[in-house]
Amino acid sequence: MSSGPGPRLGAMDNAPHIDHSADTTSSPATTTGGLLAGKVAFVTGAGRGIGAAAARLFAREGARVLLAARTEDELKAVTEKIRAAGGTAAYTVCDLADGASVRAAVDRAVELYGRLDVAFNNAATSVPPAPMDQVSEEDFDHVCAVNLKGSWLAMSAEVAAIRATAGTGAIVNNSSVGSLRGNPPLAAYGATKRAVNSLTESAAATYGPEGIRVNAIAPGTTLTEMMRAWDDASPGVVDHLNARTPLRRAADPDEIAQAAAWLLSDRASYVTGAVLPVDGGMQAI
Repeated sequence: MSSGPGPRLGAMDNAPHIDHSADTTSSPATTTGGLLAGKVAFVTGAGRGIGAAAARLFAREGARVLLAARTEDELKAVTEKIRAAGGTAAYTVCDLADGASVRAAVDRAVELYGRLDVAFNNAATSVPPAPMDQVSEEDFDHVCAVNLKGSWLAMSAEVAAIRATAGTGAIVNNSSVGSLRGNPPLAAYGATKRAVNSLTESAAATYGPEGIRVNAIAPGTTLTEMMRAWDDASPGVVDHLNARTPLRRAADPDEIAQAAAWLLSDRASYVTGAVLPVDGGMQAI
């Protein structure tokens, strides 16, 4: 699964915290012929896990990247690593469940780099695994606000920015293999991710005529901080999931980021409305 359980995310104020030290000048990473060369990319949940791996990869592949998440210390660390490697990156702290915060973050990408070409909506939250009747109403509402409403808010802002600047572009939403079937330990999480799949397909149909592609990836077991926390709380979970995976191992976050990068690139120019499993073959069984 792309995101395992973890502490419930807290709320933030509406005003995004902005990295004012952004380097918007050209660098080797923005002038070489990478998969995303010349593109401006916006990545949510970019402070750690799949989002951080995606931000680093997109920069290596030539994009100028704006990282967004709730945790400024993590965003700053990832941004500094990208810059040290020769990439162009900046960050802004925002609350994905708050519309004004999300719109301000997307607008920041345009302010910094003059356009928006691609976006990877990776941020998500969950609650500790439990039967659905043991999940509190508050926690259920929060998962819906971040995973479902947050994805809708982000896509709406991204479409507007792409339309107003680059004209055409691509969006990838991070779903989960747990959205493709029943998900008893993480029922709320799986339900919101299945809803994200539907939003993805609807957006692809709506904005395809404008040249804006929208796809989703559905990761399987991925060694993120949240998945490791689940395995620490319930030892053997990762081994159990690996036994159900034909490749018999979990993914590194960079392997998931690679799929997102391809879908965002011009090499996937005739792909839209897809929910692509990146799961080591788990869905084949």
